[in-house]
Amino acid sequence: MRIASYMLFVAVCMLLIGCTSCSKDEQESETENIPAMNIRVPAGGNTWVVDNPFKGSQTIADEGIKSWSDKSDKYRIYFKLPKAGSLHVGINAKVNSGVSVLKITVNDDAKELSISGKDLRNHFAGTFEVTEPGYHYVEVEGLSKEGGTFAEIKDVTLGGEATSGKMYYVNEEYYWGRRGPSVHLSYKVPEQASDIEYFYNEITVPEGEDVIGSYYMANGFGEGYFGFQVNSDVERRVLFSVWSPYHTDDPSSIPDEDKIKLVRKGDGVTTGEFGNEGSGGQSYWKYNWITGNTYQFLLKGTPLDDGYTQYTAWFKGPELDDWKLIASFKRPKIQTWLTSQYSFLENFHTETGALSRKAYYNNQWVYDTKGNWYEMTEAKFTADATARKESRMDYAGGVENGIFFMRNCGFFNETTQIDSYHKRNALGVQPVIDFNSLP
Repeated sequence: MRIASYMLFVAVCMLLIGCTSCSKDEQESETENIPAMNIRVPAGGNTWVVDNPFKGSQTIADEGIKSWSDKSDKYRIYFKLPKAGSLHVGINAKVNSGVSVLKITVNDDAKELSISGKDLRNHFAGTFEVTEPGYHYVEVEGLSKEGGTFAEIKDVTLGGEATSGKMYYVNEEYYWGRRGPSVHLSYKVPEQASDIEYFYNEITVPEGEDVIGSYYMANGFGEGYFGFQVNSDVERRVLFSVWSPYHTDDPSSIPDEDKIKLVRKGDGVTTGEFGNEGSGGQSYWKYNWITGNTYQFLLKGTPLDDGYTQYTAWFKGPELDDWKLIASFKRPKIQTWLTSQYSFLENFHTETGALSRKAYYNNQWVYDTKGNWYEMTEAKFTADATARKESRMDYAGGVENGIFFMRNCGFFNETTQIDSYHKRNALGVQPVIDFNSLP
């Protein structure tokens, strides 16, 4: 009887050992079948909410996608691939409790992925086929969840033939990366011009390119900038700013002798101080300019005898009867005529960094102190650190249909060489302005 019991005990032990070994072998086999995904694209710097971008401020942080409880939220994580071919996709994520089922889509190919576990772990979503290189995204949706949130996603992990080569995505300074690259056109003043007193420019924003967060800057100069913006669904502004000679991001710290002084302003114009990207005097006029219409910008710079330079900005459009005074400021510790004429296009909202915006800049002129107008038809295209570091490659500028243009954000694949030179057609349409009648 004792022998029989012992034999039964040994048999049960062997069965348990065999089952444990089998389970381990199955786990190892499962791990071996997962392809290598060594590239980590941080969700914190490369993710936007589809259809409702401003909702991203609630769930997208530097650490990735967090506090995601709304089933209607759909996320896209962007990156630029060097090749076509197979793309292995993983989601480095965790859930607070239970099991969450996600829908993972690449190029209209969707797969379901179940995620569980309170510790971050890379979950293999599947292999997708990419037919051409360039910008792509992994789209993530929530299908079901047992806990309060779907998942916390730190990274998308990638591997496969499509990743063989140099890839592009935001891997540092997420704030600037999510805003997207800023682009500039620096205009060449004809050599025969003397000191520049006035700078004239025109901007046309095509329909559909007026994305919230866009600043279409027309008349930039050595000490400030002047253009217009899209601030919300219901508000747009014409903005004119002059930097203080005191370098700080906190306007309250500027000494009185370094402050920008307001000389006068137009009706309905708000004036004050600005900070965060340098500091100084700022003015803006709430005006709902219209896509497709061409608007004129006129800037004046005059050195004064008291050690100041005075800058004045006027705005005009087809809906306005005449030039509109925005503001006139005095800047201390400088006596100069206008220098460094340029334009730029930037996005100032991280939530709209996945949306493309574009504008045409045309008919640039300067007026010198000898009373002559000169047309500027040559410009140098440049971009900011986000572009130069190759965190984002969706930037372009130059000449299109004989007109200067700039475009940024939206993850398009055409990229203009930074520091390249461009020349537009000369229009010969000199501005007709009675300077003495300007408000």
